[in-house]
Amino acid sequence: MEIRSTTDEDLEVFVDTAYAAFARFPETPVEGGGGLWWSALEMDRGVLAVTAQGRPVGTAAAYSFELTLPGEVLVPAAGVTAVGVLPSHRRRGVLTSMMRHQLAELRARGEFLSVLLASEATIYGRFGYGPATSTARLTVARHQGALAVPRARAAAGAPAGGPDGGPDGGPDGGPDGGSDGGPDGGSDGGSVELLRRSACGEVLEEVYDRYRRTQPGALGRPHRWWALGAGQPPVSPAPRFVAVHRDADGVPDGYASYSVDEARTLTVDETIATDDAVFTALARFVLGHDLVSQVVFKHVPPGHPLRWQLTDFRAGTVSNDTDWLWVRLLDVPRALTARGWFTDGELVLDVRDPFLGEHGRHLLSVRDGKADCVPTDREPDLSLDVRDLGSVYLGGTAPSTLVRAGHVRAHRPGAAALADALFGAERPPHCLHWF
Repeated sequence: MEIRSTTDEDLEVFVDTAYAAFARFPETPVEGGGGLWWSALEMDRGVLAVTAQGRPVGTAAAYSFELTLPGEVLVPAAGVTAVGVLPSHRRRGVLTSMMRHQLAELRARGEFLSVLLASEATIYGRFGYGPATSTARLTVARHQGALAVPRARAAAGAPAGGPDGGPDGGPDGGPDGGSDGGPDGGSDGGSVELLRRSACGEVLEEVYDRYRRTQPGALGRPHRWWALGAGQPPVSPAPRFVAVHRDADGVPDGYASYSVDEARTLTVDETIATDDAVFTALARFVLGHDLVSQVVFKHVPPGHPLRWQLTDFRAGTVSNDTDWLWVRLLDVPRALTARGWFTDGELVLDVRDPFLGEHGRHLLSVRDGKADCVPTDREPDLSLDVRDLGSVYLGGTAPSTLVRAGHVRAHRPGAAALADALFGAERPPHCLHWF
């Protein structure tokens, strides 16, 4: 078995093998590759497993992304994708060999972080990846979708924005079924304009880029992804309606991409907003849509206030609460000193990396938002696997949770509580980019 890197000449065989590994048939090619997931592949970052007879049996690839860390720090991260082995060659060590080859290549490039979306939750932990962000689906019955006026604003005498304090489908911010597609007034001083996906590609790219620079866990979407339409809506050119929010000066600062199916379910692919007020305005818009029975928000961040804003708390049903972005640290000191920190303190971390056969003890010292991480022979405060460090790295999982789960060992009282304070982020990490 040979594990080798790929070149542009391998694209066709790589794509065919990846499809076969997932028991799917290739999609009909689009001229120029637009709209297909593989059109953004970087073939100088691919891995191919080939038998002694020259038959390709396994694939893995990586994209060049930027990942936003706590503290609004942008760092390069390899986005691992298209990992698959033909059914005829599974459980023979092919996947392990490819992952080992890939991690060596990433380190050779000087990268210290890699991320992925896991098709199965039991696969990637053994290679050092830990689930670091989560996402959920919120389904709201249209007839129960009124948003209440915040009590703090109501006490101050703020207007309700509608007769019942919620979306009424009228001219105050909800779609009215008219044909002009013009901007409606927003209750936050901005406006919402209804466009088609084909007419607002540059706006989507600009707004998403502003959003992802401040959201821990978010991945950048390179321009070529938008240009090629690679990925899922709204990156892909699939037909969608897009509600674009503009601030009082007319500058776009949020959008909601959605479609309505024959069952009258309005599904929001993603809601991108630069602050909570913009998100609320977009939610009010889609919840006020006529001729739909329910509204489904596919990617709601953990702890998001939208459900609490509903007049009827039970109108919102949470489902598909699942892991999304998995993180793998390739260089522990570089990774820990890269992110921002919000509490001062010191921790000694004893970190094992069973897959790469590595073990290190690190003194993490945080002062004024910056960290130093150096080797030490001091007694550890916490002992953990590198995959557990990946899970807590973005601030989405409390170290104490993993202590209670038996994954992390705390060696002294108060160590877990200090780790919780240190690894916390300014807001819960969230990623909705599909790759």
